[in-house]
Amino acid sequence: MKQEIFYLNVGQQITYNDIPCAIIRNIDIKRVSIEEIESGIIHTVNIGEISPADPQQESNNRDMLDFTDKEWKKAQERFQVIRPVLENRGDLKIVERAAKEAKVDKATIYRWINRYEQTGSIGSILGKKKNGGRGKSRLSPEQDEIIQKCINEIYLTSFRKSINYLIRAISYECNKLEVQMPHSTTIRRRINELSEEEKIKQRYGKKVSDNKFRPIRGNFPHAHYPLSVVQIDHTPVDIILVDEVFRQPFNKPYLTVAIDVYSRMILGINISFDPPGAMGTGLCISNAILGKETYLHKLGVEGSWGCWGVMETIHVDNAKEFRGIMLKKACENYGINLEFRPVATPHYGGHIERFLGSFSKAVHDLPGTTFSNIKERSTYKSEKHASFTLAEFEKWMVTYIVNVYHKTVHSGIGMTPEEKYIDGIFGNNETKGMGLPPRFHDERKVRLDFMPYLERTIQASGIVIDHIYYYDEVLRKYINVPNKSKNLRKYSFRRNPKDISVIYFFDPDLNEYFEIPYRDTRYPPMSVWEYKAAVKKWKEDNTGTINEAHIFESYKKLEEIELKAIKSTKKLSKNSRRIIAKEFISKEIFLEDISKVNHDIELAGTNKDKSLQTDEIIFENELNLKPFENLDDEAFDN
Repeated sequence: MKQEIFYLNVGQQITYNDIPCAIIRNIDIKRVSIEEIESGIIHTVNIGEISPADPQQESNNRDMLDFTDKEWKKAQERFQVIRPVLENRGDLKIVERAAKEAKVDKATIYRWINRYEQTGSIGSILGKKKNGGRGKSRLSPEQDEIIQKCINEIYLTSFRKSINYLIRAISYECNKLEVQMPHSTTIRRRINELSEEEKIKQRYGKKVSDNKFRPIRGNFPHAHYPLSVVQIDHTPVDIILVDEVFRQPFNKPYLTVAIDVYSRMILGINISFDPPGAMGTGLCISNAILGKETYLHKLGVEGSWGCWGVMETIHVDNAKEFRGIMLKKACENYGINLEFRPVATPHYGGHIERFLGSFSKAVHDLPGTTFSNIKERSTYKSEKHASFTLAEFEKWMVTYIVNVYHKTVHSGIGMTPEEKYIDGIFGNNETKGMGLPPRFHDERKVRLDFMPYLERTIQASGIVIDHIYYYDEVLRKYINVPNKSKNLRKYSFRRNPKDISVIYFFDPDLNEYFEIPYRDTRYPPMSVWEYKAAVKKWKEDNTGTINEAHIFESYKKLEEIELKAIKSTKKLSKNSRRIIAKEFISKEIFLEDISKVNHDIELAGTNKDKSLQTDEIIFENELNLKPFENLDDEAFDN
């Protein structure tokens, strides 16, 4: 399984174009300088182009639903032991105190930290799933004591002895005490389990360790550096968007935003027509944690959005979507403290609400805005002027965030959010920076970990979700497996509401997600909303118990109705025609009618439209971007 996270410290080994390299300099939040280990050739590359040095490294990470209550409690207790160490890096007294309270040695504390930092999830602190003794250490207590003693007295000292020297010293001690010499690989593994910070502190001194690992401390009592406190909130956006086919007024979208309190940088967003809920919140958090290069490229947005990493605390209000078990467990698994705003204290959410207020003002300049002022709303016909689809509005919004909001000076911090964030990462003449946070390599897993889950048993026919059957051979060994109570064991599955043709199964033995398709792969993909429409259609036309075949039969009828409606539409914009043609081809249905559809499209258009390409969608709305006129930070002042 791929390594979960990787670090961007100077000296860190990584891979670039399948070539082993090492980072030699952090240039900015977009780029690093790297050196090929064998040839010495130096490159300056975008951070998104590099990957872990050993992507095949086995991970200790397990799905959070795979733990028993007892195991999960134990993992949380261990995390609470190491949390003060993580928050006060380089302070040996805190390490000693943590070891004493947990009744373990310091090496164990460092081992827990190393497991956590490899994956970013609390569950990994417990190590690999128990397998009946396979893979356990075969060291005797005498061997273990000699190894630990030599590491503390020889390796973790300012003499900076090499690992080979350490191995020779352990061999000498073993011979002297007539104890069998452990394998050198065992000793090297023990060294690798030590915290990188502790190794540098003991071998090079506290000052060097602090410069590399200790975060800056700013003037904010609750947000001293980037990613220390992140606020998340939702809002309906004051704009009517149009549908993708007819470009007719459809609905107002909802926006979920995560903002870094220290710098005011927007870390992540999610926009959809769905009211605020667990799905939108989870997608926003995963968007905040992950790098944005792929996201910007998919939207076609030019610019840099150089923020990523796991936040320490998420600050939210008391809405029910923030109170769910899924979100709580996902945050716990990633070591995120989920903090709720005290009741009747609106100023606690001032950071996010200030941004949403400023963003609303910018939206009011767009066609289709509904305004918030009753007088303005009464004289402006929002539906008549509606122009943006959801995808187009998302592109406008991200462009505004990246190229306007992040680059506009805020009076409360005396600089732009981007400048403040960079100061927090790299430091300045007055303060030290926290350094670039580690990045997650398996982006899909992060997104899935923050999605709502479903629990199902696995039977010979596969699994059933909403009357639809799914199956893949990876499920075979879990068919009809009982739990301790002799009932069928339930497993966790996740799905993307935009495409329910596949679901995602977390294999508890392999610690990896697998795609499970429809059992009958002849069925076309559909979204959750299309599924609901198909169910509604069948119930309108029939009585009795609905099944999988009925659902897809109704779905086909809905598409036939849609096709007839499109054919009867006389006035279609250029954008609509291209989207329609693309929709039919992508769904691979009614292919025999495509030539007729294209003919009707040409008749509805002009001669210059006859050569249109069905795989091209032009974004026609100009991005009329203007800086915010007023970004005073009254709500940010502490």
